[in-house]
Amino acid sequence: MQQNNTIVLNIPEASRAKLEVIQTLIEPCDRATYGERLREGATKLGVSVRTVQRLFKQYQEQGLAALVSTDRADKGKHRISDFWQDFIIKTYKQGNQGSKRMTPKQVALKVLSKALEIKDKQPPTYRTVLRVLKPIQEKQQKAKSIRSPGWRGSTLSVKTRDGDDLNIDSSNQVWQCDHTRADVLLVDQHGELIGRPWLTTVIDSYSRCVMGINLGFDAPSSQVVALALRHAILPKRYGEEYKLNCEWETYGTPEYLYTDGGKDFRSNHLAEIGVQLGFVHKLRDRPSEGGIVERPFKTLNQSLFCSLPGYTGSNVQERPKDAEKEACLTLKDLEQLIVRFIVDQYNQSIDARMGNQTRYQRWEAGLRQQPELISERELDICLMKAARRTVQRGGYLQFENVMYRGENLERYAGDTVIVRYDPRDITTIWIYRQEKHQEDFLARAHAQNLETEQLSIDEAKASAKRLRHAGKTISNQSILQEVIEREALVEKKSRKQRQKAEQAYKQEQKTSVVETMESVELKTEIITQTEVDDIEVWDYDQLRDDYGW
Repeated sequence: MQQNNTIVLNIPEASRAKLEVIQTLIEPCDRATYGERLREGATKLGVSVRTVQRLFKQYQEQGLAALVSTDRADKGKHRISDFWQDFIIKTYKQGNQGSKRMTPKQVALKVLSKALEIKDKQPPTYRTVLRVLKPIQEKQQKAKSIRSPGWRGSTLSVKTRDGDDLNIDSSNQVWQCDHTRADVLLVDQHGELIGRPWLTTVIDSYSRCVMGINLGFDAPSSQVVALALRHAILPKRYGEEYKLNCEWETYGTPEYLYTDGGKDFRSNHLAEIGVQLGFVHKLRDRPSEGGIVERPFKTLNQSLFCSLPGYTGSNVQERPKDAEKEACLTLKDLEQLIVRFIVDQYNQSIDARMGNQTRYQRWEAGLRQQPELISERELDICLMKAARRTVQRGGYLQFENVMYRGENLERYAGDTVIVRYDPRDITTIWIYRQEKHQEDFLARAHAQNLETEQLSIDEAKASAKRLRHAGKTISNQSILQEVIEREALVEKKSRKQRQKAEQAYKQEQKTSVVETMESVELKTEIITQTEVDDIEVWDYDQLRDDYGW
């Protein structure tokens, strides 16, 4: 053993295991026993046999000093430029100012984006970002008074049916989509019970933000999925009737769409949408991989649906007895309530897995770049496709008993075209023509005299049916007028309230009839009395004496 001037005064607790292994190796033995002791020492220390051999050699050269790790001369310094070190710290501090929150993983994404901008081929890695931010995070943790700040996951991965692992580290990277039946009974515009609607949601896996929804009575299909995707991709604007306190500001396109293996997700239509919009569709490997997209359904049931009239619960055997009697919400009412809950509460709430970031804050901070705005025309493939229609003279065509006139559609009179529409508002439809294996956009068509109104396809069908039963002529104006009058009649009234109103109206009619009859009788008596008072009575005998008759 070489002489070493280093004196070890105290061996750390972590190095005592190494000392015990070395002591076994010092003891004289044959070659086979020495090999066994090497393997046992490697197992005890959790390292390879070659590492134990190097450790023993260092002990022979340095003595006990080999068991004590000495501090590096450059400890506390990072082998990156001052520019990157300042950029990492500045980005992290700015991302956590005020109500904003940013994680080291998100800082690493900003570093990669900056490196692409300045054309730096060797930017700091995620581990380097963690080392730079470690002192700052330790200082923040020490300042906290809470005992357990909770679990903070830094890596999320989902497994596909192809055997691939999708590592999720940014917003709008992997979206998930699924359907469920809302546990709320709805009524139609006439107050008649319909049933439970289908709710389709699109969730961003990284932030757990609800990106878009579709609510309707159509069973799950590729077209329903397409409508939900269209809603998620486009920026969302809502009117004052929704009474929103926040904006639904999530939009963009995903890199992957991650779903189960249902028939609606394995259609050619969805594959075509993916090719056109530039995302890859992947199927889940196991049902348990869908927890992210299924969890919001439970939250909606526990926090929203259970407080609404007509709530059925998820268990049919435990369904409330008065669910059908209390049902009074229409599809439009429920859609407004769901949107308000998602925008003002769900997306603005903190998820337990994300520390102190709300879902929307995490989505905003996790963006690699600003999402690209896609025009509605590029998303026409996501609209519902109706049966073929024939263009009439003057560029007119009829759809769902509503008459439309297309922009510059006169020259296609007599041609057969394809109609695409948004079921929530059919006052504007989009006209396409089949050309071999593709559809070419021709024009938009507007419902005549309904340009400033909003009419859903369900409302149009219900109005046409009601007018047909009444034997009235169906026209655009009659359909709109019927919808307006019906909404005014049933607005915010339950079934019991409407029954009471009808009974009160009937009673009022009876009372009015009685009062009218009494008034007529009173007038008759007055007239009769007046006529009697005006009659003059003559005595015939007196007249004969007076006039000598």
